[in-house]
Amino acid sequence: MLSACQKPNNKTDIKVPSIILWAWETPENLKFINDENIGVAYLSQTILLKQDDVELRPRRQPLEVNESTFLIAVTRIETNKISRATLSDKQKSEIIELVLRTLKQKNVNAIQIDFDVVVSEREFYRKLLTDLRPKIPQNIPLTITALASFCIGDNWFGDLPVDEAVPMIFRMGKDSESVKNYLASGKDFNDSLCKNSYGLAFDEPLNVTFQKNRRFWYFHNNWTEKDLEKIK
Repeated sequence: MLSACQKPNNKTDIKVPSIILWAWETPENLKFINDENIGVAYLSQTILLKQDDVELRPRRQPLEVNESTFLIAVTRIETNKISRATLSDKQKSEIIELVLRTLKQKNVNAIQIDFDVVVSEREFYRKLLTDLRPKIPQNIPLTITALASFCIGDNWFGDLPVDEAVPMIFRMGKDSESVKNYLASGKDFNDSLCKNSYGLAFDEPLNVTFQKNRRFWYFHNNWTEKDLEKIK
């Protein structure tokens, strides 16, 4: 695993910053970031799976960062709930190819997959990540986002070949109160992949005592320098 405050292990020799700002599908000027401990995970592309098709939606909004900023290219995967995806080997191969292309974007240091899988999609996701990891250079971290409920009681992904799973502790819907109460009681995530980081929303504060030496990922739109100072 990659820890924010530990030396990287033998698998990867890239130190991921301790604070990561998600830059989603809005225009973002993040040139005010001049701290090596702060990185940017930007939505690079969205992939929509519909029946046996793979529809690519590249990032449409501008992103401005300094040359030295640590960048993570995020691929968002969505499935059509009406025209259900076949989750075929063909789709898997196409997704892998599209994810690998993000490594060719300027100054990318790591990649992340954002896929809110339902139970019927889990095996497909497992195969996707298992086939993807060997195609990525060993020194490139691979992370995923994870529903907080996965990290607490629904531990189906602990053996996935990724370096970190980021628990999304915001916009949790029906699980919101139970997850917040669980963390507020002092309990920690059960799955080891989830014990390196917290995924938070800038506009959704939590009454939680966070565990030490973890990475903080913050979701927000239209970041400003004042927002960053509040996080610090």
